[in-house]
Amino acid sequence: MTALGALPVLFGRAMSRRSGDMLLGFAAGVMLSASYFSLILPGLGAAEGLYGSVAVAAGIAAIGIALGAAAVAALNHALPHEHFQTGPEGSDPHGLARIWLFVIAITIHNFPEGMAVGIGFGGGDLSNGFSLATGIGLQNAPEGLAVAVALMSQGYGRGRAFTIAALTGLIEPLGGLLGVWLIHVSVHILPIGLTFAAGAMLYIISHEIIPETHRKGNQERATAGFIVGLILMMVLDVTLG
Repeated sequence: MTALGALPVLFGRAMSRRSGDMLLGFAAGVMLSASYFSLILPGLGAAEGLYGSVAVAAGIAAIGIALGAAAVAALNHALPHEHFQTGPEGSDPHGLARIWLFVIAITIHNFPEGMAVGIGFGGGDLSNGFSLATGIGLQNAPEGLAVAVALMSQGYGRGRAFTIAALTGLIEPLGGLLGVWLIHVSVHILPIGLTFAAGAMLYIISHEIIPETHRKGNQERATAGFIVGLILMMVLDVTLG
């Protein structure tokens, strides 16, 4: 889906900044809805089933969300990477070529998404796994397009921008494998794993995607895309799950 989303850069005109921000807002809405409906709520249910206590389930979910957000924050500060508008971040970002800075930035975003899908399937609830995979896939299409367009705006050719955007999607299956493995280590990892993935995605939404969509005065379009993405993922989760 990341590669399919990036395909238009090979044939069409360059996408406007307004359209790009709207698509990124859509991706954020899908991720937020998936975080709650497909990760946090099933995580709470799994924890309550294991421990027989709503209070314990809420505590486990809180810990999982906090750990997920903290893990991505640590990666964000430790790994050198570059944002499309604000420039380099992390440790000594000037030591790497710009192309790898972009690749690392997108990797930070995509890995928790793949892990969330893996955990969704690994927990044994196939309907939840399918709804997560569908939602994440849908939001990866505009994300792939946004990445390719952003790379083109930095001077990369159409073919190279498409190839890099497509390759960034390959990290998600690796995250999925890790998620499945963690769940099979112990059934008690399921609730913490689901909420951990949610916390990681919530951090990305707040720290990365939403600020990116509001920098150029396109917040109304971005917010409209956000609401559409959230509703679409909610409908998918309810109807598929």
